[in-house]
Amino acid sequence: MESLLKFVQDEFVAKKDIPDFGAGDTITVYYEIREGEKVRTQFFRGVVIQRRGSGATETFTIRKMSGTVGVERIFPINLPALQKIEVNKKGKVRRARIFYFRGLTGKKARIKESRH
Repeated sequence: MESLLKFVQDEFVAKKDIPDFGAGDTITVYYEIREGEKVRTQFFRGVVIQRRGSGATETFTIRKMSGTVGVERIFPINLPALQKIEVNKKGKVRRARIFYFRGLTGKKARIKESRH
């Protein structure tokens, strides 16, 4: 059953060409928003906290500061409204999921940029 599910996902789910990014990277996600008849593009720029799942069910979480309030958003990789993803900065972190980043403020919340 599992192999059948994997086969269907590989065959019929359209693959998007997304760049290589991981936890600690600062990325900008452009996605469509439909408001009635109107369609507009909005972007969300923040630090990737985690990537989870695999295949068609993979998601990633982005966190940004909006004033003094932290805002997190979870995006599925195969979201049809997703237009493009840009990697702005590659961050150097030691973990795959940086949940400790939620508790940091000020200068402690900076992530060192990796020189790849």
